[in-house]
Amino acid sequence: MGELRVLSVYEGFFSGGARILHSDVILGLHGSAQEHAVLSMQGEVHREATRQRMEDDACYRGLTGAGVPVTALRHGPGAGPEEFSAAELAATARATAAADVVLSLKEQPLALLNQAGLPLRPVVVCLHRSDPENQGPALDSLLAAVEAGRLRAGVCCAESTRAAYAAAGVPAELLRVIPNGVDLLRFRPDPARRAQGRAALGIMAEAPVVVFAARYAGMKNVPLFLRAARQFLRQEPRGHVVMCGAGMTGANPELRADIEAALGDEPWLGERMSLLGVRYDMEAVYAAADVVSLTSSSGEAAPLCLIEGMMCGAVPVTTDVGDSAALVEGHGLVTPPEPGAIAAAWREAAARAADFAPALELSRERFSRTRMIAAYGTLIEQVHHGLAPAPAPAAVREPF
Repeated sequence: MGELRVLSVYEGFFSGGARILHSDVILGLHGSAQEHAVLSMQGEVHREATRQRMEDDACYRGLTGAGVPVTALRHGPGAGPEEFSAAELAATARATAAADVVLSLKEQPLALLNQAGLPLRPVVVCLHRSDPENQGPALDSLLAAVEAGRLRAGVCCAESTRAAYAAAGVPAELLRVIPNGVDLLRFRPDPARRAQGRAALGIMAEAPVVVFAARYAGMKNVPLFLRAARQFLRQEPRGHVVMCGAGMTGANPELRADIEAALGDEPWLGERMSLLGVRYDMEAVYAAADVVSLTSSSGEAAPLCLIEGMMCGAVPVTTDVGDSAALVEGHGLVTPPEPGAIAAAWREAAARAADFAPALELSRERFSRTRMIAAYGTLIEQVHHGLAPAPAPAAVREPF
């Protein structure tokens, strides 16, 4: 009996924690008892005011460098996100026919995988948000996959994800929680890296530094972060704020407008703000920071930035969205969505970094990438061998 063949379907290769985590899973499982491949629906996307080509993406380079085949279904704008040409469906049919199990990264690719005429393969959807009601037609595609019997499991990265999707109509027996994990060798406290990172950004060794690692999106509540940053920078003459992620550059006119509005009659405070855009050395960015902050208003489940930042020694400060509060319990601070409270929490977190350090060190194994990869591998095997529970047929499922 040969290796178990697994196909992952991505909406596209663009900056985001879900793609990083899923790519880590593929790299951890490929070449042992499983053979993995990736089909990307888009070869290029324009999101968060940033053109993102598949070939430029760090996940793409990591996968192909490890020998994982990656192909794109569509290289130009093409049809709408839920409209597929005959050639695209034929390519999808060939890819799925060569697989034993199909993984859908989030629910968006299910619009493709639900198309009539594709080979029937068990599908596992990997869910990374806590607001399915805000995913538009993607939730309908997910429920359609359940009704058709294609969906055999839903991997939830957080308890809030499982609860939200169960409430949205996904049978509870299909939903499994596999917590997010990171590379503990890469993400760790490193005094030398800290000094180098600060020097590269022109930040003094003793300055309190807050990092905001997020894409430019409404759910991240960038204006709230910036209003808190104004108060923090005003109160901390040596303080510095670092923003990174897709769209977090001066080339994004919307971000520039947000900064101008937040700083108001104190534009000089912006001189102590670094806009780094997409970075592939996040371990260096976090190492330079005292605090890793999140000000999201919705959607978050188990934010990767909080985990990576914590593992590098930065104290997490977050609003209470998804599992964020549970992630940082005992390791950092949870704030209301109010600029003054957030700025005060940043100052407290930076001052108390030594107090939080022992708890952060003791929690490292909880956030191990090795544990996460092993759990994914086991679930894929169970689905392949028919050991994962199937939902009751629609005709006999209880209405309530």
